[in-house]
Amino acid sequence: MPERSTTLPDDLRADVQTLWDYHDMHHELRPADVGIGLGSHDLGVATYAAELFHAGMFPLIVFTGANAPTTVERFPRGEAVHYRGHALELGVPDDAILVEPEARNTGDNITLTRKLLESRGIEVGSVVLISRPYQQRRAYATCKKLWPEVDVICASRPLPLDEYIESIGDVDRVINMLVGDTQRITVYAERGFAIAQEIPAEVKDSYDQLVKHGFTQRLL
Repeated sequence: MPERSTTLPDDLRADVQTLWDYHDMHHELRPADVGIGLGSHDLGVATYAAELFHAGMFPLIVFTGANAPTTVERFPRGEAVHYRGHALELGVPDDAILVEPEARNTGDNITLTRKLLESRGIEVGSVVLISRPYQQRRAYATCKKLWPEVDVICASRPLPLDEYIESIGDVDRVINMLVGDTQRITVYAERGFAIAQEIPAEVKDSYDQLVKHGFTQRLL
């Protein structure tokens, strides 16, 4: 298998950076009732959830996620289960972690986590959604649609674009995911899965350019 590149080509940098910046909600972190780690291929989500727990941002973490085709090989026991194991290794106490192992999309992450917390009698007024950097906006829009009364703060590991690509180990994968998530902002709002989000002209232009370059693997 050829080695995957972690170098962002210069001719794509401006467009990729535009999408990267768009998906960052730039929320200011503040203490919340619960931290929710959204399952994915990125173990950094669990790392950052543990860091925020230790910083006193929330007293409880819910890791949510089953598997997707992109994660089943890496996390064969399920995303949330592996996230929990990683957080335990980072010193988060077992009684501070709940696992929701069934969610297969972001809507499931929100609704099933909410049901889990309600079943435990845990009242929630505010949450920190911890996700991949480019999932922030979609996670926010989904949560505001499905759990409108809760105060939502979005957070991701504070890595610059190039460092994030290096951590994932595959620049094409990151670009394809960015393009796919940008499309989903519009499509999921149209389907009633999320609230509508403004898409500035420069974001639309960068999205179109990257599609023309063939980054279409994650398009619906």
